Amino acid sequence: MAFVKDMLRMWAHSWKRFISIAMITLLGVAVLTGIYAGCRDAFRSTDRFFDAQGLHDVQVLSTAGLSNGDIAALRKVNGVAKVQAERSQEVTFDLDGRKSATMQEIGTNGIDQPYLQEGRMPKKAGEIAVTRKFIRDSGKRIGSRLTVTPESASSDTSDTNDTNGADGTNETNGTDEAPSFPTKLTIVGVVLDPQNLSNPDGYSAMTSFRSTATTDYTFFAPSDGVTGTLYTSATLLVKGAAAESTFDESYENTVKQVADRIDGTVKTDRQKARRQELLDAGNKKIADARAEADKKFADAQSQIDANRQQFNQQVDQIVSMQAGAAAAGAAANGANAGAAAAAGATTPQLDETTRETMRETIIAASPELTQAKQQLDQAQSQLNEQKASTEQTLKTKENELKTSIPQVRWYVQDRQSLGGFSALKSDLDSIQSLGNAFPIVFLLVAVMMSLTAMARMVEEDRSLIGTYVGLGYGRLAVASRYLLFALLACLIGGGLGLIAGFLGIPAFLLVVLQGMYVMPGLRLEYDWLYGSLGIALFVVGVLAATIYACVQEMRQTPAALMRPKAPRAGSRILLERIRPVWNRIGFLGKVTARNIFRFKSRLIMTVGGVAGCTALIVCGLAINDTVADLGIKQYRDIYQYDLMVVSDDSDASAMRTKVVSDGRVTSSLDVRIESGDLTVAGSGDGDSGKAGSSGSESIQLVAVPEKHLSDLGEMVTLQPVSSGILGTSGVGKTGSLKLDDDGVIVAQSAASALGVKAGSKVRLTNGDGVQATAKVSAVNRNLIGSDVYVSETYYAKLFDSKDAKNTKNSKSSEDSEALTWNAMLAKLSGSDTSQTDYAESLEEDSSVMKAVSCAHMADSFKFDLMGAVVALIVALAGGLALVVLFTLANTNVSERVREMATLKVLGFFDREVHHYVNREMMILTVMGVILGLPLGRLVGGMLTMALNMPSLYFEVEVKPLSYVIAAVATMAFALLVQLFVNPVLDRIDPISSLKSVE
Repeated sequence: MAFVKDMLRMWAHSWKRFISIAMITLLGVAVLTGIYAGCRDAFRSTDRFFDAQGLHDVQVLSTAGLSNGDIAALRKVNGVAKVQAERSQEVTFDLDGRKSATMQEIGTNGIDQPYLQEGRMPKKAGEIAVTRKFIRDSGKRIGSRLTVTPESASSDTSDTNDTNGADGTNETNGTDEAPSFPTKLTIVGVVLDPQNLSNPDGYSAMTSFRSTATTDYTFFAPSDGVTGTLYTSATLLVKGAAAESTFDESYENTVKQVADRIDGTVKTDRQKARRQELLDAGNKKIADARAEADKKFADAQSQIDANRQQFNQQVDQIVSMQAGAAAAGAAANGANAGAAAAAGATTPQLDETTRETMRETIIAASPELTQAKQQLDQAQSQLNEQKASTEQTLKTKENELKTSIPQVRWYVQDRQSLGGFSALKSDLDSIQSLGNAFPIVFLLVAVMMSLTAMARMVEEDRSLIGTYVGLGYGRLAVASRYLLFALLACLIGGGLGLIAGFLGIPAFLLVVLQGMYVMPGLRLEYDWLYGSLGIALFVVGVLAATIYACVQEMRQTPAALMRPKAPRAGSRILLERIRPVWNRIGFLGKVTARNIFRFKSRLIMTVGGVAGCTALIVCGLAINDTVADLGIKQYRDIYQYDLMVVSDDSDASAMRTKVVSDGRVTSSLDVRIESGDLTVAGSGDGDSGKAGSSGSESIQLVAVPEKHLSDLGEMVTLQPVSSGILGTSGVGKTGSLKLDDDGVIVAQSAASALGVKAGSKVRLTNGDGVQATAKVSAVNRNLIGSDVYVSETYYAKLFDSKDAKNTKNSKSSEDSEALTWNAMLAKLSGSDTSQTDYAESLEEDSSVMKAVSCAHMADSFKFDLMGAVVALIVALAGGLALVVLFTLANTNVSERVREMATLKVLGFFDREVHHYVNREMMILTVMGVILGLPLGRLVGGMLTMALNMPSLYFEVEVKPLSYVIAAVATMAFALLVQLFVNPVLDRIDPISSLKSVE
């Protein structure tokens, strides 16, 4: 009992150490669990939402649309739980200019169901549900009416339903028809599209740019009123996928197995079958055209034959009359009247030659008969020519049918192909990577501080330990006094850390995340396993340090332990050997130098602890500086143009005329801009059609006219980059990069995320959804957005193929030589404010789809999520620095109580004693800061390399002010600690402190 009471008394006496260990553990566990828990809560809530709304696991698109046979084949694939055939149509409407939308049929099989936020779901023909983004932009509300116009000129891959028929027109087959939706619409509900969780009022709404091939909005309509038997896509749910987290590798493997089955068997068979259907439809159309032509020709021939028969009868009648008259005259000259009567009563019989001669004579003698015969002959000749021409045309179509109908291509995509899904996943993964890295530093600092604190605690009880061991207590029992002390401190600190880690930090992060994404049903959850392991990790580290300290002392005999520890042997330090310097240092300076460098363990612990905390602060500020400069670097340094204007293809000429006539442009470059995808091509066929298997990125495809390739460098800074270390990259000389016809130039932001470099093969998807394998000629310095630059010639080489002709909005071979330059990059005169105002005024013009001012983008670019995480990291690092300095300062004082008492006996005033002790701590702190500043830059570079976010590349930047802030903050913490330490020094009693411990 006395042993326990003494142990409790010892714990109470060491309350400062207890608080230090508990606080370090609290901060470490909070960092370890907090960022993880926030990301996990977002992952889980999003996964539940996706499961509830039936977000598809696999989507199948076809360049020729999908038929009922395709849907039936997909249902038979092993592992497919549900298949939903989907119909959609692109439409346009007037909303402060021409806007586009996708009319999407609400599936009846429970897949990709929109989430109702307000109002009700549409049920009748003409009713629609819209997104909150449309409500915000249009100012409309539930009950408002809208008239749309079907858009047949352009659409994306999912709307590519028609293919060239036998006559070159847009036909599918004899029975399949493209989807058609009502045009008179009424808004009855506001919904959230599960394929895009972006918050329209958040960060993405302010900074995102959608190019021409992406519709502005999505309207959801019921099946009632939708016609057409051809489907734009098929969405699938995979068996067992809902039981896995959509963000885990196990889910990807489950879905990949089914996608591979579709790629391996169904895809090839149905591509051939679908093409055969189109061939059969073409052959049937030719056969129908031949039958119809034959019927028309037969009717025409019958009419000609009837007219000719009537003509011949008329001529024959005249011939008979003339022959009868001739016979009657001859009989009148005969011998008797009886013979004449007999001859007059009988028609003379003429041979065929005589009759034909008389026919020709009669026709020639009559202009009317001659004209009638010519008309009959001409009609027969024309009919014969038409027959020959029609037959030749049909035979030509039969010969051209196989070449005019291209190979059908299927594209099998998973959730990674959804821009909203991949952006959310990448954001959370990047933030979670920070949460995985920082706890390591906290753990190392916790172990170092625990070793320092517990080693001093054990050393103070040296004689007591010897007494207990001498009395027969086991070394384990004696060590348990300190092990239980450290364990209790860890458990209390860890428990508080779990509260902060699973409630406080996640709540903070989720508030920021909800400003970027809409996540219904979000709630905070506790992970027992991860929380327990988090505490266990720090418990093991702290207990290991405590055990080491105990073993170091208890390996001596009880007699040696009960005697005071011999003073450390005197020794020279390196500075003493530098006589010119040493001789000029005062007495107290020499004492300070000896105290700092003679006690190596204290030097390492203090400098290491302070350096670690300073490095964390610098690291956080480095990330903040990097993010803060992204907008300025991109829109003022990389983008040399001031304005980007985009229009619809049909309005391109009017847009250019409008911009040029305003007189604000000093120089410009016409380009074509399309939204697409860049996918890392696998080892197999680059056109395998399976997107997202090796990583994909949404891109802005910029085609440049062949005659103006050299002008691109005047609008965009072209600098080749190569991967560096520690978050750096090698940047080539400005202007050393040229766009040519041998490949594409890929933005650094996309190349870094996908691991693409010069010489790589990638699969590009253009605005029409056509895919092609391209060579990367270079990687260009780019921080925001994922631009891919391609020359006009190389664009035509990539996409003007049979695949490209397979879509209803692809150009035919006759007019594929010229692209429509639907965008303009321009340099403007005037101030930044006037340029911003001009861009806003352009958007009100009906010919302009989008106008972007670089000045406005540079000023308005923000990244709230990363800023929030950085603020959290800096705050926690500052708290750790304060605890570390407090622990080291108290340990330093407890080790040197007799020394401080001696100074007081020698006549030192309290302020002089303060200065004597604090000077050493300040020097050690300065040394730690000097070491921590470059260490922070090193760690910051390593962390930013791990932040692979869509359309963003973090070019590490640490401003001098950040180094100053980190150094000043650490020194301020050191000064703050002095306010707590000085009273302790004042309370040292020289008499009691100098008493012999014996």
